[in-house]
Amino acid sequence: MTHALPSPAEPLKIGTRGSPLALAQAYETRSRLRAAFDLPDAAFEIVVIKTTGDRVLDRPLKEIGGKGLFTKEIEEALGAGAIDIAVHSMKDMPVAQPDGLLLDCYLPREDVRDAFVSPGVARLADLPQGAVVGSSSLRRRAQLAHRRPDLRLVEFRGNVQTRMKKLEDGVAVATFLAMAGLNRLGMAAVARSAIAPEEMLPAVAQGAIGIERRAADGRAAMLLAAIHDGPTGHRLAAERAYLAALDGSCETPIAGLAVLEGDAIWLRGEILRPDGSEVIAGEARGAIADAADLGRDLAARLLAQAPKGFFDWR
Repeated sequence: MTHALPSPAEPLKIGTRGSPLALAQAYETRSRLRAAFDLPDAAFEIVVIKTTGDRVLDRPLKEIGGKGLFTKEIEEALGAGAIDIAVHSMKDMPVAQPDGLLLDCYLPREDVRDAFVSPGVARLADLPQGAVVGSSSLRRRAQLAHRRPDLRLVEFRGNVQTRMKKLEDGVAVATFLAMAGLNRLGMAAVARSAIAPEEMLPAVAQGAIGIERRAADGRAAMLLAAIHDGPTGHRLAAERAYLAALDGSCETPIAGLAVLEGDAIWLRGEILRPDGSEVIAGEARGAIADAADLGRDLAARLLAQAPKGFFDWR
């Protein structure tokens, strides 16, 4: 079946959050679609949707509902037909999707590393004893507490610009952002240093943009197939299967990263107690075709290694 391409008269409606980073990701999606089909900007409409996660900034995510707070309203608009596709940061996406929606398009993955950001300190290792560090990420907080139990960790939510202002105001001496987000905003210089995965394993799907559509929308499927990045899809198949098997949420400090090595895939994973007192880590290698199975198998191994009582905090 052939499908009509978007046009200024009937534009493709792209749903997104309204932060500068979310808009940059929506513009990248539009740019790739425009180039793939030789269409004008007017053939696309960016629709900004405010989510609960954007509105409530004074409480940790785990207290107000977790990751889905950045996607719920956008997915509702997609399901209702108010938008045609939705652009998401994949590290914010729950592993379960609403009925009738499909996530099978990923853009080429950006830098997966965490960025160390501080007005006066060059590297994580240089933080003085007892320094105040801000982060809203349970994963980063647990990793820091494990590596540097002397640090004082404070809640630090908001977009990149909000967090930079908090540093300027002295709320903390350092924070962490994703290198991918800084790169997409043209703000890579904000990072004092990038932290190697060996030092701080990133969040599952960090650096990846996913584009969601209605499962029955053949036109959206045709358009998105043209810009899907296969290697990113393979990596996320392993990472998200691993996360799903661990029942991952904003209440669970989980890290994971898959890397392609020729025809094979290498997956590393880490589960932590929120206070950083215990860490369970492991890795697995296998064929790219078995990426999802590899993720589930690694999760099962890590769960089997967990001592009695490890998950009592959940």
